Amino acid sequence: MCGIVAAVAERNIVPVLIEGLKKLEYRGYDSAGVALLNPTLTRLRSVGRVAELAAQAEGQVAHHGIAHTRWATHGVPSQRNAHPHVSGGLAVVHNGIIENYAELKAELQAAGYAFSSDTDTEVVAHLISETLKTVPELFAAVQAVAKRLIGAYAIAVIREWDDCIVVTRHGAPLLLGLGEDGNYAASDASALIQVTRRMVYLEEGDVAELKRGTVRIVGADGTAAERTVHESTLSADAVELGDYAHYMQKEIFEQPQALAATLEMIGGAQSLTPNLFGVAAPEMLKDVKSVLILACGTSCHAGMVARYWIEQLAGIPCTVEIASEYRYRVSVPNPEQLVVAISQSGETADTLASVKHAKSLGMGRTLALCNVPESAIVRECALRFLTRAGPEIGVASTKAFTTQLAALFLLAATLAKQAGRLSADEEAKHLVSLRHLPVAVQKVLALEPAIKAWAGRFADKQHALFLGRGLHYPIALEGALKLKEISYIHAEGYPAGELKHGPLALVDKNMPVVSVAPNDFLLEKLKSNLKEVAARGGELYVFADADSAVDEEPGLHVLRLPEHYGLLSPVLHVVPLQLLSYHVALVKGTDVDKPRNLAKSVTVE
Repeated sequence: MCGIVAAVAERNIVPVLIEGLKKLEYRGYDSAGVALLNPTLTRLRSVGRVAELAAQAEGQVAHHGIAHTRWATHGVPSQRNAHPHVSGGLAVVHNGIIENYAELKAELQAAGYAFSSDTDTEVVAHLISETLKTVPELFAAVQAVAKRLIGAYAIAVIREWDDCIVVTRHGAPLLLGLGEDGNYAASDASALIQVTRRMVYLEEGDVAELKRGTVRIVGADGTAAERTVHESTLSADAVELGDYAHYMQKEIFEQPQALAATLEMIGGAQSLTPNLFGVAAPEMLKDVKSVLILACGTSCHAGMVARYWIEQLAGIPCTVEIASEYRYRVSVPNPEQLVVAISQSGETADTLASVKHAKSLGMGRTLALCNVPESAIVRECALRFLTRAGPEIGVASTKAFTTQLAALFLLAATLAKQAGRLSADEEAKHLVSLRHLPVAVQKVLALEPAIKAWAGRFADKQHALFLGRGLHYPIALEGALKLKEISYIHAEGYPAGELKHGPLALVDKNMPVVSVAPNDFLLEKLKSNLKEVAARGGELYVFADADSAVDEEPGLHVLRLPEHYGLLSPVLHVVPLQLLSYHVALVKGTDVDKPRNLAKSVTVE
C-alpha cells in the first residue's frame, strides 16, 4: 500500500522521482523519501506529504535514484521509519510486508547489524548488505535475498558506484518503463506516463536490472525471461486534477464517461455475448450452476448488488464472500462454480490470495472484474472484464463502483441468457437501459446544489444511519462507508426492515437517518420503516425516485432523482450518496482525497 518510483537515465531524474511520487501519493502518504546516487548516496526523507520532500529535494541533481511514499504497516509514521532504508552504501525501498522479518532481524542482529527503524524493510537492506559479502554482484545478491523473504513485496535497490537499479516483486505490483534516455520502474503506470508509454509488467518472482540503455529480467526459476512490452493508453490528463477541487469530486463527475467507456462494447450490439468476458467464456459460462463473488470494501458492496441480479435474472445461487475471510475458513469447493474476483486495482492482496485459494481447491472457472489491465488478479483469472473507469486517485472509490455495477449487470444478464432465462425482448430492454445509463447518471449529478445544502446539517453530527431495502441495502452500506471514510462520522448501513431488531434504539434527533427510496415493490415497506424513525424524533433525509410517493414534512427531507431505473436503480442511487459524503467532508474540513489511516491500493493483508 505504498508507492515506488525508480529511475536511471541521462536526464536529471530528481524531478521524475518527485513527480512520480505525487502521482502515487494515493497509495500512501504518511511519509516519503528518495535515495540518489551521484555517485555517492544521498538520502532525503520527510514525514507527511510529498510536497515536503519536494522542498528538500529542490536543487538536487542525480541520474540514478529510487523513491517511495509510505503507508505505515510496521512502525509509526516518522522520519526514522520512512523509506529508503540504508545499509552501508546501499539503499532499499519496499512495498508489502515481510512476514518472516522477525527471525531475519534476529539473525542479522547476531551478525552485528544495528537497526535504526521499526520497519520490516530495514531487514531487507541489511540482508542484501550481508549477502554482498559472499555474492558481490548486486543483481545476484537480490536474487539470493528474494528467495529468503516470505510475504508480499516489491523492492528496488541501489548501491554506491553501481550503474544499475535492481528490482524484484512477489505479490505486490511493480512495472518497468522503457524510455529513450533511460529506464524506470514504478508501482503504477501513472507515475511513468511523464517519461514513457512503453511498459513491462513484471511477473511473480521476477528480478530485473535497469541500466540507462538496457534491461535484464530473470524469472522466478532463475532463467532469463522475455516479458511483453505494452503501450500504455493512459492519458496524462486522466491523472491531472484539472478544474476540480479534489480527485473525488472529479471522479464523481467522470462517472457518465466512465460508464460509457465500460459499456462501449455493447454500444451497437443487438444481443449479449459471453465473449465480452474472454474467448474462453462461451465454454466456461455455459453450464454455470452457482457463482461465488470474492471482494473487499466497496467492491464487496458491488458484489452484494450483483447477487440480487444474478439470482433474479439467471436463477443461479450466488454467494458473496469478504475475501479476507473466505481464504481462512473451511469451505466446500465446487469445481462447477464461477468464481468472480472484483477489485479496482487488481492488486488487492486479500482478493488475489482468495482467488489463488479457490483455484487450489479445484475451482478453475475464474473471472476477474478489474479496472487495471495486466494487474495481478487479471493475470490470475481465466476470464476478465475491464471496467475502463480510468485512473481513480481518490481513496474513496466512486467511478470504480458504478462501473463495477454496470459490468456485473452485464454478467448477470449474460448468465441469464446462457441459462435460457432471458427472452429476446428482455435482452433488448436491458441493452437499452445500459446504453442510457451515462445520460441517467448525468441527470442525477445535477442534484449537487441541493445535496450541498443538506451537507451543512451533518457537520456537527457524530453518527449517521443509512437505510435501504432489497437491491438498495448494499447501496446503504456503500453510502455509510463513503461518509465514514472521508468525513470521519461514524455511519452504519442497515436493511430498513432490521430497524426494530436493534438499531432503532440509536435513533434520536442528533442522528441523521439517510434512506434510499426507489419506487419499487418494497417502497410501502420502506415507508413504514421511515415512520418508525419519525416516531422516535429522527431526522430523515430521503433520496426518492420522481414517482415515489414520499412527501416532505417536518423532520422528513426529500430529494427526487429524475427517473426510476428499475433493476439498474442502484447505479443511480449511489451517486447522491457519494455527493453527500463529499460535501459533508468539505464542510468538516477533512482531507477528502487522502483520509487518515487509509490508502487506495490495499496490497498487504
